[in-house]
Amino acid sequence: MRGYMALTWNNLWKLNSEELKSKAIRWRSEQAIHRIERPSRLDKARRLGYKAKQGIIMVRARVGRGGMRKQRPVAGRRPKHLGVVHIKQGVSMRRVAERRVLKRFPNMESLGSYYLHKDGNYLWYEVVLADPNHPSIAADREFRKRLRV
Repeated sequence: MRGYMALTWNNLWKLNSEELKSKAIRWRSEQAIHRIERPSRLDKARRLGYKAKQGIIMVRARVGRGGMRKQRPVAGRRPKHLGVVHIKQGVSMRRVAERRVLKRFPNMESLGSYYLHKDGNYLWYEVVLADPNHPSIAADREFRKRLRV
């Protein structure tokens, strides 16, 4: 069953389907960090440790795309040595999304995240969060090993 879920998402990306475009349009109007009821890609979420139980939430995070820009230097120099473009970031956008989500939900811990979609302006990731102080999570042996309980 989960294999078919992964194939479905791959087909949506490859065919650039209208369904995915309409979802992206809806996601653009949401906030950058938006809590959701259930994961969009259940197979990936389960692989990260998602379970439909209290104390675990899903969050969709939107981060901007594009290269980094530096301010142009005032003094004259060769265009090659301006150092304005071709500057790469040290941290992946996925890690940036996780960091922003954890800042928004300080009492939660991240179980992981996965790629969802990208368009010309944004990248979307879904992050699985667990509350280590919730009784149902603290009682679960599997989560006690993964989280700092």
